[in-house]
Amino acid sequence: MRALRYTAAGGVLTDGKHVLVLQRPGRNEVRLPKGHVEAGETPQEAALREVAEESGYTDLEIVADLGHQVVEFDYQDAHVIRNERYWLMCVRSAEQRERETTDLQFVPDWMSWEEALAALSFEVEREWVRRARERTASSPSATGGGGGGSTLPHSSRP
Repeated sequence: MRALRYTAAGGVLTDGKHVLVLQRPGRNEVRLPKGHVEAGETPQEAALREVAEESGYTDLEIVADLGHQVVEFDYQDAHVIRNERYWLMCVRSAEQRERETTDLQFVPDWMSWEEALAALSFEVEREWVRRARERTASSPSATGGGGGGSTLPHSSRP
């Protein structure tokens, strides 16, 4: 079995009370936004790009580095070794853009912290949400919500 190594970057996007997850009906999965770090891109740049592409939100801010994890799994004929980097992010405004056709496989959905932890398909992604919630709880103003308040009107949530 061949080994496939790459770096992926993503974000836990929150308004303080809710987390944006991506429903992926074609695979019956619930995921966090992330993707490959492209040549010439920093992991932070890739994280912002991937979250914007997959969620449609374009006015994003990185609040904190949540660290990295190495994830290993077998997929088709390869043993994948993925170095993942994640950041805690907030939405500065409800500004959105139309998503590319390839990103329409994902349906953005705002969930409470507990709902997101229960719904996410993979333990490694639940760990990112736990880290983000811990960081948000220790510094509520970190998400721009001032005490955990929402930065987006409820009606702006997809």
